[in-house]
Amino acid sequence: MLTPLTNKTAVISGIGTWVPEKVLTNDDLSKIVDTNDEWITTRTGIRERHIAAPGESCSDMAAKAGAAALRSAGADPAEIDLLVVATVTADHCMPSTACLVQPKLGLVNATCFDISAACSGFVYALDIARQYILTGAARKAMVVGAEKMSAILDWQDRGTCVIFGDGAGAVVLEAGDGASRGIVSTAMGSDGSLANLIRVEAGGSALPASVETVQNRQHFIKMEGNQVFKSAVRGMAEISEKALALAGIASADLKAVVPHQANVRIISAIAEKLAIPMDKVVLNLDRYGNTTAASIPLALEEAVRGGRIQDGDFILLVAFGAGLTWGATVIQWGR
Repeated sequence: MLTPLTNKTAVISGIGTWVPEKVLTNDDLSKIVDTNDEWITTRTGIRERHIAAPGESCSDMAAKAGAAALRSAGADPAEIDLLVVATVTADHCMPSTACLVQPKLGLVNATCFDISAACSGFVYALDIARQYILTGAARKAMVVGAEKMSAILDWQDRGTCVIFGDGAGAVVLEAGDGASRGIVSTAMGSDGSLANLIRVEAGGSALPASVETVQNRQHFIKMEGNQVFKSAVRGMAEISEKALALAGIASADLKAVVPHQANVRIISAIAEKLAIPMDKVVLNLDRYGNTTAASIPLALEEAVRGGRIQDGDFILLVAFGAGLTWGATVIQWGR
């Protein structure tokens, strides 16, 4: 058993992503559902998204993102002692997707499990891994957000099928010394009384799969858009303020904000509430859509690779998802 660390810091030492090859544009969607590019773009900001091939699973994408994160960190797979996969599109009800990813990456010493917090999943999983490191229960962890949302989309429902895409993102999180940068604060929240706003009705123990559930299209995601919009803006703004207060910094101190890539109007409203200029907000939903638990690591990796985030910069990750759930993390970037 590992002993708790004297200097308690959790540092992101590597990051990697993976998206499927196939790109589905708004014009492509207009051929299969009653919509068009202008309708989608003006309401969401999305122009295209990546869609997994029929034989490409959530665990496949998670493993490819995880391999990239290992290379980025320069880490030996045997050094990873914790793997947390955030997803709502697991390969199977059981075993966990994390246990399927483990042998694909050779993480022979890792404790593996999934969490389900939808679009908030990555920040939830990151906080769990951080706590393992702070208590000394893990020294080096991998956190993955991976989704094959196309598997649970109703391609006849233009209110949902135009929004989502597939992909995966992963980070390696490790213990740092007292002088290290890393995760400064986290804040999480949930409200199960609003669980019905974003849901998949069938397929679980409450409503097992049957001929009727398939015929009634109850295995696809359903969403109450207007109510979700209001709850998302309020929840993400409030949890961001809490995380900033816990970190002891103001929004003006942030170099970048990496929000869940849900909808450009939601993101703009949150930025306005926090008095953060949009040029500090990382956006890539125009090219990937809403990839649920994968959206934050996909955007974060792109910002780091593009030089928008440098060592010493304070950044904010913030998400909102089904549950309802929400979470925010303040990080001082670098090792």
